[in-house]
Amino acid sequence: MRMKGGKSGPTAGFVLRLGAAAIAALLVLPNDAARADEGGVSFWIPGFFGSLAAVPQQAPGWSVTSVYYHTSVSAGGDVARAREITIGRFPANLTAAVNANVNANVDLGLVAGTYTFATPVLGGQASASLLATYGSNSTSLAGSVIGALTLPGGGTIPFSRFDSIDSSIIAFGDLIPQFALRWNAGVNNYMTYITADLPVGAYQSTRLANLGIGHWAIDAGGGYTYFDPKTGHEFSAVLGFTYNFVNPSTQYQNGVDMHLDWGASQFLTKQWQVGLVGYLYQEIGCDSGSGDRVGCFRSRVAGVGPQVGYIFPVGDMQGYLNLKAYGEFANENRPAGWNVWLTFNLQPSAATPPTSSRPRFTK
Repeated sequence: MRMKGGKSGPTAGFVLRLGAAAIAALLVLPNDAARADEGGVSFWIPGFFGSLAAVPQQAPGWSVTSVYYHTSVSAGGDVARAREITIGRFPANLTAAVNANVNANVDLGLVAGTYTFATPVLGGQASASLLATYGSNSTSLAGSVIGALTLPGGGTIPFSRFDSIDSSIIAFGDLIPQFALRWNAGVNNYMTYITADLPVGAYQSTRLANLGIGHWAIDAGGGYTYFDPKTGHEFSAVLGFTYNFVNPSTQYQNGVDMHLDWGASQFLTKQWQVGLVGYLYQEIGCDSGSGDRVGCFRSRVAGVGPQVGYIFPVGDMQGYLNLKAYGEFANENRPAGWNVWLTFNLQPSAATPPTSSRPRFTK
C-alpha cells in the first residue's frame, strides 16, 4: 500500500503529532543497573530518541506516553572493580586485580506527560514534559579480589577475597523534566532540547542496585528527521551531550557524555511502520573528583535492532504502539547486553480535514 497526497491526511497528520508526544517524551531514565561512568552508571540511557524525533505535533495540548522497559546486561572485571569501590567494599589501601562479573535485570514503567504550546517560540513549536519512573532492579556481583593491602608503615600484606553480592530494589526513580523546540520545513524537521535529572529517586551509594543516580545532571542536544508522508520514508538522528555534577555521596564526577540515537522506518500502510533503530554512546570527558579511584574510565557502547509501530483509534483519541529492541556491542568500561521498549502513546485526534484534501491509499 502506498500513500499519496499531502500532510493534511489522517495518517500523515497523526505521524506529525506522534513525533513530539510518543518519541520526544521518551527522555532519560535513571537506571543504576547497567550504565556507564561511575561504577558503570550514567544519566542518559541510549535509545530514548528514535524515529520521528524532530517532527512537531500537528495540534497543541496534552498527551501521555507510557513505556515498559526491560534490560539484561553484564560486565567483567573493570566494571566490577568500579562497583565495589563505589559501594565501599574496596579499601583505599588495597591494590588488587578483580576477576568478577556484574549482572543486572531491570523492569521499569515510565509515564511522561507532555504539553505542547499553541504559541510559537522562535518560530518553532514548544513542548514541556515531565517523566516519572517506577520499577525493579536486580543486580548481582560475583568473583574474586586478589592483591595486597598497604600498611601504615609502608609495608604490604597479601589479600584475597571472594565476593558474592545480590541486591534488589523496587522503588521510584528520579524525575526528568524536558523542554523542546521543533520546526518543520516540508520533508525536513529540526529540533533542540534541554533536560535534567532531579535526583529524588531511590539511591544509596553503598547499595549495588538503585533506581536513581544520586547526582544532578543536565543534558542538551539537537536532532533532524526526514519524513515524506507521500512515500512513508523516514530517518531521524538526535545528538546530545550530558554534563554531570559531583555525586555528593561519593565525591565522584562523571565526565561529559555524548550520545547519538537514530531510527529509520517505512510506513507500509496508514497504520503499520517497520524499521531499524540504533545508538552510539561515548564518554568524551574523563571521570574526576576526590572520590575517583579508577582514573579516566571512559565508557562506550553501541546498539542496533528492529522496530515496529502500529497506529489505531481509541474512541475519539489516537493510539500508537511501538516495539523496539537493541542488541549491544563494542562496549568499554560499561555493561552490555540487550534491551526492549514497548511504548504506548495516547492523545486527542486532530480535526478531520476536508475530504478533498485527504490522501488516497492505493495498493
